[in-house]
Amino acid sequence: MSRMPDWAELTRFATALAEAAAGAILPFFRQNTAVDVKDGPVWDPVTEGDRAGERAIRQLIERHHPDHGIHGEEYGVKEGRSPFTWVLDPVDGTRAFVSGLPTWATLIGLSYEGRPVLGLMNQPVVGDMFHGTPEGAWHSHRGSVCAIRTRQGVPLSRATLGTTAPELYGGGDNQRRFQALRAKAQLTRYGGDSYSFCLMAAGHMDIAMDCGLQPYDIAPLLPIVSGAGGVAAEWTGGEAAHGGNVITAGSQALLDEALAIMAG
Repeated sequence: MSRMPDWAELTRFATALAEAAAGAILPFFRQNTAVDVKDGPVWDPVTEGDRAGERAIRQLIERHHPDHGIHGEEYGVKEGRSPFTWVLDPVDGTRAFVSGLPTWATLIGLSYEGRPVLGLMNQPVVGDMFHGTPEGAWHSHRGSVCAIRTRQGVPLSRATLGTTAPELYGGGDNQRRFQALRAKAQLTRYGGDSYSFCLMAAGHMDIAMDCGLQPYDIAPLLPIVSGAGGVAAEWTGGEAAHGGNVITAGSQALLDEALAIMAG
């Protein structure tokens, strides 16, 4: 019989990774650091803060868990010799980062045989950290830690919806369906990046969604969502952990109501 992972120890290590990343990233925040732009259909910036943060995380993983795989946004994939792979986005929300907004975050996930099992989101300027495991989900703020749960029993007509930006949905079916969903929700908030998913898990929003995500954008967030009692789907039928068009909700009933619009 295989031994269950020590979630407390893995969480402590993920927290140490987040703290190391913060130390590497914060010297570049609000410093008008140089911005490079990645190839793609939308403006996708990257800074030395992104790269320095991922280097700090990778160094610690390779020192303490050299057999683990790594999949990071900035430095790609390192194949591992174990079932565990760390999934990293050192600065999720680089558009916010280069704008001086404290809504970016470091995302650190751990997958076992391709399934996300631990996730952590850290915003060191605000002092917010969210993490989730199969045992639950928690929010830490400057030394205070509390368990979080999604809001239940909320229909779409009374739901608060969070997403990064409407223009990221393009001009086709995704945009049309998103606007139909937005029109039926009670309130829509923009600009949250990964914060929207964590605030949904904590019961402050009811739906969090984005389209065109990469695995490192979403896999670290899924254990937080599921640990808090939420649910997730890729609205064109794929696997949410692999990225794509992902929608999460506080309850299955609300997710089904939203999917009927987004996948219809």
